[in-house]
Amino acid sequence: MHFNIYLDDDTGARLTEAAKQAGENRNAVIRRAVQEWLARRGTPQWPEAVLSFSGEPEMPAFEAGRAHLGPANADPFA
Repeated sequence: MHFNIYLDDDTGARLTEAAKQAGENRNAVIRRAVQEWLARRGTPQWPEAVLSFSGEPEMPAFEAGRAHLGPANADPFA
């Protein structure tokens, strides 16, 4: 499948230089960038270490700090 894209002169020059430094052509760099973007789209951006974190065992639960609070007001601006 073929596409035409239009880049401003500065972006085009930067792309050409980056592709040259990577030893690839511009189409390969653009193709990889689109593939990486599509792979990330819709997936969590947090690292697995953050997603799997279940807390520190010696720390009290966050909700435990709410025990001294009264019930919420019906009017949030009251």
